[in-house]
Amino acid sequence: MTATTLRCELFPDDIGVSVAFYRDVLGFELERDERDADAPYATLRRGDVRLGLARRPPVENSSVRRPPAGVELVLEVDDLVAERARVLAAGWPLDDDLVRRPWGLTDFRVVDPSGYYWRLTDRG
Repeated sequence: MTATTLRCELFPDDIGVSVAFYRDVLGFELERDERDADAPYATLRRGDVRLGLARRPPVENSSVRRPPAGVELVLEVDDLVAERARVLAAGWPLDDDLVRRPWGLTDFRVVDPSGYYWRLTDRG
């Protein structure tokens, strides 16, 4: 069987604000920066997780990017408490603080500047 990885493409209206969020709040590294191109684009990486950011006009209602209508993006991390501390140190609000869920995992949730919903969780 061949290795499989996942790359998500997100469509913010302001790539610069999104790059700052993913770099400074969630700890991604900027890998490719074409924010000044005719078709603005950036790629960020954290371990095996890659995000592509392609500029699009703003959506009328960013809540459509959140469950139950949208998508929940999940980062499984080794040190959930340290991740929470990083987010708070960056001054970013938590959408939902640390909670032990009925399925046995603990997580917290944040919403990015464009309304994408992220759950950071332990590996269980």
